[in-house]
Amino acid sequence: MWIENEALTGQVVTLEPLTEAHIEPLQRAVADGEGWKLWYASVPTVAAIPEYVRQAMAAAERGDIAYAVRSRASGDIVGTTRYYNVDAANRRAMIGYTWYAAAVRRSAVNTECKLLLLGQLFEQAGAVAVEFRTHFFNQASRAAIERLGAKQDGILRNHQIMADGSYRDTVVYSIIASEWPAVKNNLLSKMQP
Repeated sequence: MWIENEALTGQVVTLEPLTEAHIEPLQRAVADGEGWKLWYASVPTVAAIPEYVRQAMAAAERGDIAYAVRSRASGDIVGTTRYYNVDAANRRAMIGYTWYAAAVRRSAVNTECKLLLLGQLFEQAGAVAVEFRTHFFNQASRAAIERLGAKQDGILRNHQIMADGSYRDTVVYSIIASEWPAVKNNLLSKMQP
């Protein structure tokens, strides 16, 4: 495997490789905020979590790694994030499938998750680029990605057909290796009290 499938621990969160033991805690987390009701988001329902976890675990066998996000303060699982479309030959990966319980949104949780994930990719795996994608209408996600320091590469128009039949325009962002030191400093400064 190009990226090690191991826990990543920071001051605020621990990212734990996803297992079936995370199903019930993730069901509790996703129920807080009901993110699946946002038409432009791809957040699973409570009932869909078992299959969501099983699919993520199967993808991990192919090199994509999904994590349950554990708050170190409360000990609770508060969301999930993952590497996907991992391309070891070209040293690139995408970060996404990220959602959090409403209780931890707009907190240090996402900042530290991205700091840990990006650090592993750029510093341990020697990535040349990391990509993020989101729905054109998901303004909260777009703002969060831009706050990380990612730059918009473009928009893939009519990129996907959503469950309701509408077309998703996908906004593509990236961070390249030469940008990582500045992005890292930005994220570390956001982690200061």
